[in-house]
Amino acid sequence: MLRLLLPLAGLAELLRAANIPQRTFGIDYDCNCFVKDGHPFRYISGSIHYSRVPRYYWKDRLLKMKMAGLNAIQTYVPWNYHEPQMGVYDFSGDRDLEYFLQLASETGLLVILRAGPYICAEWDMGGLPAWLLEKESIVLRSSDSDYLTAVEKWMGVLLPKMKPHLYHNGGPIIMVQVENEYGSYFACDYDYLRSLLKIFRQHLGDEVVLFTTDGASQFHLKCGALQGLYATVDFAPGGNVTAAFLAQRSSEPTGPLVNSEFYTGWLDHWGHRHIVVPSETIAKTLNEILARGANVNLYMFIGGTNFAYWNGANMPYMSQPTSYDYDAPLSEAGDLTEKYFALREVIGMYNQLPEGLIPPTTSKFAYGRVRLQKVGTVVEVLDRLSPSGPVKSTYPLTFVQLKQYFGFVLYRTKLPKNCTEPTQLSSPFDGVHDRAYVSVDGQGVLERGKSLMINITGNAGANLDILVENMGRVNFGRFNNDFKGLVSNLTLDEDILVEWEIYPLNIDGAVNHFIHGYPDQPKRSVGNPQSYEAPAFYTGILSIPGGIPDLPQDTYVKFPDWTKGQIWINGFNLGRYWPARGPQLTLFVPRNILVSSVPNNITVLELEHSPCSTQLCDIEFVDTPIINATTPYENDAPPLFVRDMWLSHL
Repeated sequence: MLRLLLPLAGLAELLRAANIPQRTFGIDYDCNCFVKDGHPFRYISGSIHYSRVPRYYWKDRLLKMKMAGLNAIQTYVPWNYHEPQMGVYDFSGDRDLEYFLQLASETGLLVILRAGPYICAEWDMGGLPAWLLEKESIVLRSSDSDYLTAVEKWMGVLLPKMKPHLYHNGGPIIMVQVENEYGSYFACDYDYLRSLLKIFRQHLGDEVVLFTTDGASQFHLKCGALQGLYATVDFAPGGNVTAAFLAQRSSEPTGPLVNSEFYTGWLDHWGHRHIVVPSETIAKTLNEILARGANVNLYMFIGGTNFAYWNGANMPYMSQPTSYDYDAPLSEAGDLTEKYFALREVIGMYNQLPEGLIPPTTSKFAYGRVRLQKVGTVVEVLDRLSPSGPVKSTYPLTFVQLKQYFGFVLYRTKLPKNCTEPTQLSSPFDGVHDRAYVSVDGQGVLERGKSLMINITGNAGANLDILVENMGRVNFGRFNNDFKGLVSNLTLDEDILVEWEIYPLNIDGAVNHFIHGYPDQPKRSVGNPQSYEAPAFYTGILSIPGGIPDLPQDTYVKFPDWTKGQIWINGFNLGRYWPARGPQLTLFVPRNILVSSVPNNITVLELEHSPCSTQLCDIEFVDTPIINATTPYENDAPPLFVRDMWLSHL
């Protein structure tokens, strides 16, 4: 850290004596502490990701964090959330970062901004935009010229917006993180970190505290720390606090002790159990941290929701569910938990708790069952989903080559021969990223890393349709250059399939068409309820009951006997459901997307098998979440990634 920050304390005293207020925040290496407005300062912070909480609820969540005794919050800036296409920027609505910072300031909370460009965060591609991969040779998170050029341009947009919100400029931002856990990445490119430091200083000036975060070991700090950036560490509860901070001291012999990610819970993956960390374990370690006078950020204080397609994934490939509840002190829906009050009690031993009432848990309402009807299969409504028609190519193209960064792409070719007997369709190089729904004479599924071959039958010349779903890009480690779609050839027996028609699907843009149905809706076919069905759309109406005060309220949607798919309400993409794999069975529905004045339109894309041909074609709105159902899909033990990642932070 720049030691020129030290004299600011004395300067602040002179300015105060002259009745000129001056806001300063820096590091005092002699007292091993931060200094705010000339006085020693210690922050107790909590993580909240504005991109995972509807704008409607930002104030509620921030106030609950304030009432827990926190004096700061920490938030990530996901680059891909704000620049979804190259040169197209969005800071409106739920993406209005400056309004979020203003609310934090008005609530009396300081802000620790984690500006990236890479953030991890269990967010798609760690926050990096997928369009970077259009240059296939690009080396992400390095001094690769193509990557750095894009970073410089993005930071030239983001950081000038942040500068007025820095603490010494009257805003809430006391510190800005550069990159994230770079010591865990394979590149170990100091020139890259130096370039970022130069960019951040150029746009933010020399007064702001810039810092890095890495696992609490000399191994991680070796490539993650850089002179001029204050090195902090992260570690989990239950470990050796003294040893963890000794690791930080290997990079920062003096200065404040900081745990930038103290884990209140942990992340989930589809097909594995929901991770729960006992409140007692977290409270005990938090007390140890605070007793040392250290600064701490509780990751997460509220997790929130991976709406739409924003979830990330880990290797070996496992995608994360829609819920990012994280077993945090505030639940996914912002509910007060036993863990909230346990940690508040510990914080109250070190910080004076604010006076006043804690905002209550929001009410939830069970609206009951909603009957859906089938609109048509993806193939039957293909003209609405892909109005520009197919892209023709000898070999499959990836999502990025099609400039289709999220969602679904339909790949179509003709069967080159009669397959009267079951014939092997395979992805010999595990080239289905990430899940493919195969339709020809019957249905089947290919899945990345799990199911690389199925048998099909059909006549020569019949359409072989393969709907590929992007299940979320890898967000951590060396494999975050995660291409989607058919990234290598498929074979039929030993023959490579060629001559493809490829349809990028704009489902989110077409959802409103499904609400009203189509003049000639296909009749439902009744088949074997255990077999796969062609991916299809279903629609229905939720009418909010009249005469009940305070409606609409938050709710959860449940999918009894549905298998896997996506749901939209009033055009808002709530996210993926996958009750067949679990552990999440319900999706959070915030009240702000519901209306009581007119019926609420629901669209469901079921990818594998609906209950509609054999029983009631219903979904159900309930008042209690189920995100921790026991799932028989895989071993109940945490996946290796979870254990390894956890251990790396001890």
